[in-house]
Amino acid sequence: MQRFGSRMIVAAAACLLGLPSSAQDMMSHVDLSSPMFASAEMTRAEVEASLKALPGSADFSGRSLNGLDLSGLDFSGANLRAARLNRAKLSGAKLDGAVLDQAWAMAADFSGASLKNAHLFGSQMQEAKFDGADLSGARVTADLSRASLRNVKFAGADLAADMKNQSMGLMRGVLRSADLAGADLEGTNLALTDLQFAKFSGANLKGASLAEAEAGGADFRGAILDHTNFNGTDVTSARIDAAQEKAFAGAKNLDRAFKE
Repeated sequence: MQRFGSRMIVAAAACLLGLPSSAQDMMSHVDLSSPMFASAEMTRAEVEASLKALPGSADFSGRSLNGLDLSGLDFSGANLRAARLNRAKLSGAKLDGAVLDQAWAMAADFSGASLKNAHLFGSQMQEAKFDGADLSGARVTADLSRASLRNVKFAGADLAADMKNQSMGLMRGVLRSADLAGADLEGTNLALTDLQFAKFSGANLKGASLAEAEAGGADFRGAILDHTNFNGTDVTSARIDAAQEKAFAGAKNLDRAFKE
């Protein structure tokens, strides 16, 4: 857990431990090297048994499943609220309609997993891997900073700020420094999200809304832009194709973007 040593605390901990929370990225004293966040209290076999006993409604809320190989399992409709999945392997797993609110999945591997219509509110997923995963229609106000989201499907997903939960701060999708090369973001709601330094090479942003998003330093070169909403999007120091400058009409600080 050394890679997270400088980030010993994360916002979801406030909800998990019953502490007050004022913002999505609020720090509170939670030791990520402790057994709760670094080890597992169940085996893969026990997880499988629970899934078979209650298909579509298995409950793993608050359980520590850190580091387990759960690849290929069917968690559809499961309750994983506040579960700890740090460094767990869920490649090819099925989590359609699953609830992962306030879950911890730092550096977890969701490659090729299906999370259609899943719910991820306040989830901590920094440095997680979602390459080729399908989050179509999902509601995501998770922290995916530095995550690998290459060829991920976010079509029709909603990562926008949750304006109904302002008492907890600005809950929104955080994709800071995430790699979204080749991602399908057609029709995705990214309004007010944090996209700073994210990479969108070859990403499909047709009909997506990035209104008022923070996209400073983001790289949009090679992205597919068609009726993409950049109204109020801060593109300071962002990299864009000069030929597509018109697509950024309404963006803030367009004169400060690098046009190549």
